[in-house]
Amino acid sequence: MNVFDWLSHMGIPEVDNFDIVEVKFKGGRKEYYRNVDYLDLHTGDPVVVDVPNGHHIGYVSLQGELVRLQMQKRKIKDNDEILRIYRVANQKDMEKWGEAQNREIPTLYRCRQIVEEMKLKMKMSDVEYQADNSKATFYYSADERVDFRELIKVLAGEFRIRVEMRQISLRQEAGRIGGLGICGRELCCSTWLVDFKNVSTSAARYQNLSLNPSKLSGQCGRLKCCLNYELDTYMDAIKDIPSVDRPLQTEAGPAKLQKTDIFRKLMWFSYNNDNDWHTISCERVKEIQRKNSEGIKVYNLEFNEASEIEDLAAKSTRELELLDKKFATPTKRKKKSRNKPRNSNNPRNQKATGNSPQKEQGPASKPENQANGPGGNQPKKRRNNRNRNKPKNPQGPSNAPKASGAPQNQAEPKQPKRANGPKPKRKPNPSGNQPQQNQGNAKPEGKRKFPPRKNQGPNPNKPGNE
Repeated sequence: MNVFDWLSHMGIPEVDNFDIVEVKFKGGRKEYYRNVDYLDLHTGDPVVVDVPNGHHIGYVSLQGELVRLQMQKRKIKDNDEILRIYRVANQKDMEKWGEAQNREIPTLYRCRQIVEEMKLKMKMSDVEYQADNSKATFYYSADERVDFRELIKVLAGEFRIRVEMRQISLRQEAGRIGGLGICGRELCCSTWLVDFKNVSTSAARYQNLSLNPSKLSGQCGRLKCCLNYELDTYMDAIKDIPSVDRPLQTEAGPAKLQKTDIFRKLMWFSYNNDNDWHTISCERVKEIQRKNSEGIKVYNLEFNEASEIEDLAAKSTRELELLDKKFATPTKRKKKSRNKPRNSNNPRNQKATGNSPQKEQGPASKPENQANGPGGNQPKKRRNNRNRNKPKNPQGPSNAPKASGAPQNQAEPKQPKRANGPKPKRKPNPSGNQPQQNQGNAKPEGKRKFPPRKNQGPNPNKPGNE
């Protein structure tokens, strides 16, 4: 509970001197009193201070500008409620206070006996007598609320003194009793620690400590206050440590996390819970996790350039395959054979096949399927330009009237093909469009010589040259 005044060597004007002094009492309790008489005080001087219904003696622990900062920290207002310092304690005051302190231990033992007789669920921790021997404060700890009204009457009649009961926590109780910690030093709560903060098991988990209650608990039975001392440093260092929720996938097998060094940023893994641990850095762990999320297994935990190149090559190959599937050119359709019959159900082929519904034809309309074969379903043949001067119908003109009983859409029968041999000679046709036929066994006339086409005039026998 001792403090160091690091502003004591600085020359501060007397006008600006802070007149409030910090005074320490038994059990580490500190209060603030005003030095209205401007007494020359020093750290460690016993002073007599004003308390309700009497006076008490304490020791000066701090004064000056640091007291102002401590009051701001504890949110204590500088107002008229702050009591005053009477004087510096003399020898007579110290002797009377010593007699009061000698009554504390016997009073504590007798109070515990009375509590056991009354069967109250409370534990008496300490007793503090006021310096004027007019009041005693009993400090106790309990898990539940205790009705101690009857106890106060018994204690006041037993010790002939005013009694005040004050409940404290288990940490404060350990601080008032004192002792040595597991570190070998005196307890923090009995030397310098004043404000007690909440301590949770997450503080031990962040620091990778064993969650053993016997090792994490102090003399008060609660978690040690020192678990919070380095928690902020661990929280800053753990930000760069990746969280490993599942084993790392490698070609050698799944690797499980065994240990983590937060400050060195190293992590230990083992294959299939083997005793051989492999040390890798946190950056390598992040890289492996990134590849596992993409569905890639690394060769091993340790960094290997060859394995990395293989992984990259496999990844690039996989990406190229996906691109080939995405941008693959569609296959060309095979050309249909001309000899293959067309689908008559297709409306585009109905006109060519002759299966389309027939339109109403007038008396002068030409049948559509006349040029087709006997069935009317044969494809239309390509016309030969060499024989365009040859008459299409050797039997007569196409406009000749047909028999009334014959159907209009019935195709005419094809003429038999000419046998291989010399081409028959054409004779002039002076009478009309009908070609002259050989009668009987008359021999054809000889070759007729026509004049050249350039000097040839209009043909009177040819229609349209009139």
